[in-house]
Amino acid sequence: MTEQLTKQDFLEKVFDFENESEWSYKGDKPSIIDFYADWCGPCKMVAPILEELSEEYKDKLHIYKVDTDKEQELAGAFGIQSIPSILFIPVDDKPQMAAGALPKDQLVKVINDVLKVA
Repeated sequence: MTEQLTKQDFLEKVFDFENESEWSYKGDKPSIIDFYADWCGPCKMVAPILEELSEEYKDKLHIYKVDTDKEQELAGAFGIQSIPSILFIPVDDKPQMAAGALPKDQLVKVINDVLKVA
């Protein structure tokens, strides 16, 4: 099940961008963060795919969602210009952003290659 993140959740579970300038991931497993809005058509196409992936990889990674309309400060902190934008966060490396509605096979490839989850 994907989990909705508020700014406060993000600061606690992912990265405290208010107090830290260098990227420092707080999670114990790799993460995917979907920056979306309810009115966004392509976002609605990605949502069920991310739900499927959250089931398939439930013990191996976290999948979070950020509503850019409700969490504008958080979206601004990551320079979100278009949605959906998907942030891939490996445990020991820098995060990578992908813009657009990625199909499931591409998301699985990133999960394997970037997040190192098999």
